[in-house]
Amino acid sequence: MSGGEQRLWFEHALLPEGWRPSVRLTVAEGRIKKLETAVEKSSGDEIHAVAVPGMPNLHSHAFQRGMAGLAETRGPSNDSFWTWRELMYRFVGQLDPDQFEAIAAMAFAEMLESGFTRVGEFHYLHRDKDGAPYADRGEMAVRAAAAAHQSGIGLTLLPVFYAHSGFGGLAPNPMQKRFIHGVDDFALLLDASRKAVANLDDAVVGAAPHSLRAVTDDELGKVAALAGGAPIHIHISEQMKEVEDCVAWSGKRPVQFLLETGLVNDRWCLVHATHIDGTEMEAIVKSGAVAGLCPITEANLGDGVFPAAPFLQGGGRLGIGSDSNILIDAAEELRVLEYGQRLAHRSRNVLASAQGASTGAELYRAALAGGAQALGVESGIKAGAPADLVSLDLGHPAMTGRKDDSLLDSWIFAARGGAVDAVWRRGNKVVAQGRHVARDAINARYRKTLAALL
Repeated sequence: MSGGEQRLWFEHALLPEGWRPSVRLTVAEGRIKKLETAVEKSSGDEIHAVAVPGMPNLHSHAFQRGMAGLAETRGPSNDSFWTWRELMYRFVGQLDPDQFEAIAAMAFAEMLESGFTRVGEFHYLHRDKDGAPYADRGEMAVRAAAAAHQSGIGLTLLPVFYAHSGFGGLAPNPMQKRFIHGVDDFALLLDASRKAVANLDDAVVGAAPHSLRAVTDDELGKVAALAGGAPIHIHISEQMKEVEDCVAWSGKRPVQFLLETGLVNDRWCLVHATHIDGTEMEAIVKSGAVAGLCPITEANLGDGVFPAAPFLQGGGRLGIGSDSNILIDAAEELRVLEYGQRLAHRSRNVLASAQGASTGAELYRAALAGGAQALGVESGIKAGAPADLVSLDLGHPAMTGRKDDSLLDSWIFAARGGAVDAVWRRGNKVVAQGRHVARDAINARYRKTLAALL
């Protein structure tokens, strides 16, 4: 094709207006230059069965992929997020920049294989093992960008501001020494992070006050200002202990406290927001913020179940993230989200909005829109949009005889693995026949890294 163009033809494609047959996409410079529907395939077309937009992964701690499965032994007391966190601190305390990059590249490749095409990397590993700054303040941001480049995934980098160990500005503990910044230092880190991603296509740099435990209200406002017009993400109301501690400190629940600052708007992503009451729910919806749900991690940590049914019914916006990366699977995140609601409500198809509506399709569309908003990008298969695409394999047994929304239902609820055929990121095919094109090299480096660490 002239001018670096390529043509992709799909039997069916999910467009913003719905499913359309016989769709040709002409891709140039990473974007969909032209979209045609109801056209016959022709020579020069690369032919596939089904195209859906790539899913945003709005919340990841990539390095935690390296400790997946290592915290599944019961401790001496009631196991919870807080006991899991101690293992995480020990694991992250060992990582050098090369090791972090290798683990992140593996996590990003697995995300692409499952249908995620952009990641929001909630990045709080900034300092050396002794807590001293690296010669380049953005060393670890450079490594996150390198992992994104190696894998081909889109990157929204969210450098984390972390200053305290508890509500009210408590001094950080020694195990948090690799995360800690003051506001002035954090401004320098943001500048370094922007430089680190400058050579990546359509990278975004936002900011992430870690949690109300880790920032004071004064620091929160300053960090939000430093973000400019970029996305702002924060952990909030993940565990009941967090809610109880916040009430004991301030007399207010975490989401209530945060929203009363007047800072939150549609650039914000409230990660988890698991334990909210009806008033807080209404306030989140009114703010336009996205609830960043991580159902696999929330289940693994025993956090609780977000009230997704009333939230969506009230007009709330949500997206999904892989968080701890205990298991990386876009469809599984949506499946666990719906199944959690079914268990809580003792009902089926809870998150479908009306009789006859497809649960999988409504979940997919909601998470696509909310995830893109939270990561500061556009999404969807349309002219001018990035060519971030996922092709589903109609030869997969779970896809037999399906079409349109039933394809999404079957992928999410019935396919297990292998339903993703190919993935394009800005028109570059990064997954072919279900496997990342650089998996062998990425996997070899990852295995060598884990062998050294463990």
